[in-house]
Amino acid sequence: MVRRALVSVSDKTGLVPFAKRLAALGVEILSTGGTQRALADAGIPVVPVGDYTQAPEILGGRVKTLHPRVHGGILYRRGLASDEADVKARDIPPIDLVVVNLYPFREAVAAGKPFWECVEEIDIGGPTMVRSAAKNAAHVGVVVDPADYERVAAELEASRELSGQTRFELMKKAFAHTAAYDAAISEYLTARESVEAPPAHFPATLAAVYTKAQDLRYGENPHQAGAFYRAGREPDEPTVAFAKVLQGKELSYNNLLDLEAALAAVKEHDGVACVVIKHNTPCGVSLGATPAEAFARARACDPVSAFGGIVALNRPVDAAAAKELTDLFLECVIAPGYDAAARAALAAKKNLRLLEAPRLAAPRASWTRRPEELRELRSIPGGLLVMDRDLGAIRREDCKVMTKRAPTDAEWQDLLFAWKVVKHVKSNAIVFAREQRTVGIGGGQTSRVESVKTARMKAQLDLAGSAVGSDAFFPFKDGVEEIIKAGATAIIQPGGSVRDAEVIEAANAANVAMVATGMRHFRH
Repeated sequence: MVRRALVSVSDKTGLVPFAKRLAALGVEILSTGGTQRALADAGIPVVPVGDYTQAPEILGGRVKTLHPRVHGGILYRRGLASDEADVKARDIPPIDLVVVNLYPFREAVAAGKPFWECVEEIDIGGPTMVRSAAKNAAHVGVVVDPADYERVAAELEASRELSGQTRFELMKKAFAHTAAYDAAISEYLTARESVEAPPAHFPATLAAVYTKAQDLRYGENPHQAGAFYRAGREPDEPTVAFAKVLQGKELSYNNLLDLEAALAAVKEHDGVACVVIKHNTPCGVSLGATPAEAFARARACDPVSAFGGIVALNRPVDAAAAKELTDLFLECVIAPGYDAAARAALAAKKNLRLLEAPRLAAPRASWTRRPEELRELRSIPGGLLVMDRDLGAIRREDCKVMTKRAPTDAEWQDLLFAWKVVKHVKSNAIVFAREQRTVGIGGGQTSRVESVKTARMKAQLDLAGSAVGSDAFFPFKDGVEEIIKAGATAIIQPGGSVRDAEVIEAANAANVAMVATGMRHFRH
């Protein structure tokens, strides 16, 4: 039976309604600091921990709950003769429920507070109580997440106690909570050589803590098991991890990978844009006056590959766009939203996975990113590769004209569009673009000239007059010669090859404009 609860929380979401339900059950509530004041102000009976322990808070509140009467009440094993004798001799009543969440250390770091202010937000008493309660989960309930208040209150109202299964599940959550907290502290500290030194770009200890969102039917192939894990905080930028699934079959491992590839590619564009992904690489990208037009233009780039593809749109889907989408078999669609007519039309495709990411409609400038959201992680057996995400972008004024002829304004527009797309195509990557859409894509080949040939071979639209993006420099002039044969008139590439002179010569001979970005976009 839960007779006494210790409640001390930094995040006070849902605190007062939950505490009122405990008080209504006759549960005695012990509390400290701001939590105690919040409960008292709400008219909830509360016993200050200092009164309970007969030991006042000291050191400016650093020591409040570190006391045998607190931890004895939490840790003692009910029914064990030696423990019962100890608590009786020392007049230690049982504490049956611990409701604690921790000082906002990560929030202080994210806000850029000075080192010693961040250190002051390292909780000591909170994690100690959480770990004590979790260790003694055979007898004590521990709540670290306000999302669990309803479940705990309802169970207590039904039986005045928590089931063993509930206490076990809360125990697991509690230790995960303190583990993530300690990992964040460790990462923050190991990124510094000294108190005064600025943080290193990559810390000596990486705090990669994720929570399982779901088991997947399988991994990349049916003989591989798979699961999906989610970060603890939803980023400001739109992500597949926190998108809302509106309809369709359960998402698979490959769906999630392809959706993220589609979302990353469509986020490059400010105008109304659509990206069609197949096997983690674009097979069609286009801007349009409307979402319907953008999708139709993107699909036309490679309609064969678009079949069974993944679609991302950066504007809400309306009835006209929904009609275009339902004319083709697709696995998934992700967009900022869907109007009522679109939902009704798409509902007819019962197996189509429909995802909503409202933040996709927000301006890119509003997508602030925490340090951990700027990293990309890849595992290898026995290790982890970490790098900055490729968020590099190029403006017209950043580019250097390499050839005698500079691009026209129309060519510049298509060059910059092709550059945004080529970043998301597997290396070696080549993208032909015209009138703000892709007209040919080649990638994943072991030589650049083969990627050009692949793009030409697969092209369903006229390549004449197109602009071409290359994710890396041309090691030989053969790739440029193939581009010229296709009828393209302008090329954007990083530059920097030892054979740049002969590459430029080939472009000049055909009156093709070529510009260098000085930036590479390999994608393995």
